[in-house]
Formats: sequence, C-alpha cells, structure tokens
Amino acid sequence: MSKVRKILISQPNPPAGHHNPYREMEKQYGLTMEFFQLIRLEGLEASAFRQQRINVLDYTAVIFGSTLAVDHYFHLCERLRIQVPESMHYYCISDAVGNYLQHYIQYRKRRVFPAANHDYMSLLPTMKRRPQEKFLMVVSDNYNEALIRQFAQQGITVQPAIMYHTLPVEWPKDKPFDYDMIVLFTPQGIQSIKYNFPDWTQGETKIACLGPKTAESVLDAGFRVDIQAPSPLFPSITSAIEDYLEKNND
Repeated sequence: MSKVRKILISQPNPPAGHHNPYREMEKQYGLTMEFFQLIRLEGLEASAFRQQRINVLDYTAVIFGSTLAVDHYFHLCERLRIQVPESMHYYCISDAVGNYLQHYIQYRKRRVFPAANHDYMSLLPTMKRRPQEKFLMVVSDNYNEALIRQFAQQGITVQPAIMYHTLPVEWPKDKPFDYDMIVLFTPQGIQSIKYNFPDWTQGETKIACLGPKTAESVLDAGFRVDIQAPSPLFPSITSAIEDYLEKNND
C-alpha cells in the first residue's frame, strides 16, 4: 500500500490566524495539503424561485444552515421586493450563523434561536414551544430531504425553499490532479470530479468522506470510500484521517 503524500481538501483554505488542523497534520506527517473548493453556489433568479409557488411572507420563521443561506435569502427577498417583517424568527444551525444575521437585521435574542452542536434536532424544544410558527428552510437544489422528514416525524412541518444551485467548479487546466487522498464534504464533490475528469480512475487514491450522503454519492458514482466520518470512533473527518495516517504512513 502506497503512502499518502499529497492530499486535496475540497474546501477553501481557512484564513491566516484561524485554527487549521489540516496544517498541523501536514507538518506532523510531512504531507502536502492543497485546498480547492470543488463546488460553487449560485443564487436563483427571482423568476426561477417563483416557479416553486412559495410565498415567503406566508411563513413566520426561517431555518438557516449556513451564512451563505442567509445571504441568498435576503438577496432573493430584495430581488423579489419583499420587505422581511421585524417579527420574523430565525432558527440557525449555529451561533456563528445566528450572529451573521446582524449583517441584515437588528439582532435580538428573542428572534434568533441557534442550534446546539450544529444539530438541527436540538432546535425541536424551541420549535415545539411555538406551535403557531410556520417554518421555511432555505436550501440548495440538492437539499437533505431526510432532514425534512425528521422534522415531520416530530410533528413539525418545514417547507424547503430552494434559493441557490450547487455547481461544479472548473478545475484549472494547468493544475495536475495527482492526489494520494481526496477529502470530500458534500455529495456534489464527487460529481465535480466526474465533470472535470470524466475518465478519472481511483486506483490507489484514497477518498475520505464527511457524512453518510457524501459517502453514498461516492459509492453510487462507482468509487471506493476509504475513510468516513462521523462515526462512534471518529466524530470528525480530521480525526479519521489522522488515524489512517498513523496506521499507514509510518
């Protein structure tokens, strides 16, 4: 089995000064880590959104899973000439997303409800205390339908509203695609690889996946999953990669 020397992290490189566990692994194991986002998000035009026949003002609360979802929601409302009411409530996947709302609204704690540990289900107690609430969830065209069903199983109706597309990023023509390991974070990551390199074969290249949907998409595309997280042993993808390197990169 060949050692891992060069790894593609399919995310943007974190800004300088931010904690970066990948850079720590790079130094510890003598690796080369390259950051390149394989997908990009493109907001829907107002005309395309109208085809969903969703009236944003029919809902009293919005669920956000990222700061990008926040941006797309308010930008689309602006294009639709919708004045978001002061009474709107916001349920967010994290404190960071909740705090980001200050770019668009006057932040008040009684209007913003963050999830604990990036877990949507931790929002349920708050959601159930507000039975009058009507929930709209800002999603991309490849949203997690299972999550909507989970809410429904708990007696909470959530309307998904597609407000942006996920598209592959063109791989630079002068950049070799010669990695010993590729780390994927979304189901669309492997589709971007197939789009850019239709004849690519995996061979000894290791594929690490964050989340079951990402792993499923890799398998469906005909490739092998070598590392997967989260799991009982490895709650994060970095811990799973580090375990693999410890066992195989001696």
